[in-house]
Amino acid sequence: MKLKSFISLGSFGLKTILFRMKKPILGTIILTDCCNLSCMHCAVNNINKIMYPYDDIVEEMNNLYNEGIRILFFCGGETLIWKDGSRTVRDLVKKAREIGFLIVNIVTNGTTDLNIPEADVIFLSLDGARENHNLIRGNTFDCILHNVSKAGSSNICVYMAVNNINFNDIEPLCKLVKETPNLKSISFNFHTPYEGTEQLSLTREQQVQAVASIKSMIKRGYPVFNLYSALDYYLRNDWSRPCYQCIVSENKKRFVCGRCVEIEGLCEKCGYLFAVEFSLLCRGNFRVIVDMIRTYLKYV
Repeated sequence: MKLKSFISLGSFGLKTILFRMKKPILGTIILTDCCNLSCMHCAVNNINKIMYPYDDIVEEMNNLYNEGIRILFFCGGETLIWKDGSRTVRDLVKKAREIGFLIVNIVTNGTTDLNIPEADVIFLSLDGARENHNLIRGNTFDCILHNVSKAGSSNICVYMAVNNINFNDIEPLCKLVKETPNLKSISFNFHTPYEGTEQLSLTREQQVQAVASIKSMIKRGYPVFNLYSALDYYLRNDWSRPCYQCIVSENKKRFVCGRCVEIEGLCEKCGYLFAVEFSLLCRGNFRVIVDMIRTYLKYV
């Protein structure tokens, strides 16, 4: 992370803590709900099958920047199949840079070209070792690793959604990331049970085991992007929500924290660890702040 960006984000955090601000700093723009996969845990793909226009997305990018957003994510659907004429996601990342965003990230299923050096981090979905990943996402594991092998200049972070099928794959996937060229880090979320996906929810015992596995990987020096001290808060379900510092925008409609915020009862079952971490950071949790500095300077 550039020193200028770190100072700017640090200043935002300090003012948020001191003045208890609810101003957002992280924005996610949904580019499309179109997707080339049909994953077991996903409840938001191919509903309207719309690719939002470039001009609308750029307009929203400018709006978000003018409102103080400095960390930008592009998501889907499948983010990398978005296009508008000859324009692709790479054009959006470049435009985001021109506008002035400090960090620009992409979330993808990894089934297309991953050579996007303009992005700070590409969050790449791998949901376990080969057998469980293919069970959850279709026969894509080898294709994804092939695309990883061709993306030498990209900063790729594996992005695993932990559920009751793959929770035993945390350690094997950490080892795969550490041993695979072009994979820089790994980040975990826990399954959030949208309607129709409740069967993937972890039991309490599975949650405890999964958190212990992630903490063990961090202690053993594996490149885990999550913040160690925030994991216990997730396990106790002891954090303030919604996280006002994060917003999601889809077709100019805004959601505070995430799209699940409008679904009754779902917020209390949230497994989105970035929301847990940002909520704790912006309330001045000292241990989480220290973990953030160590982790973000290393992987962003």
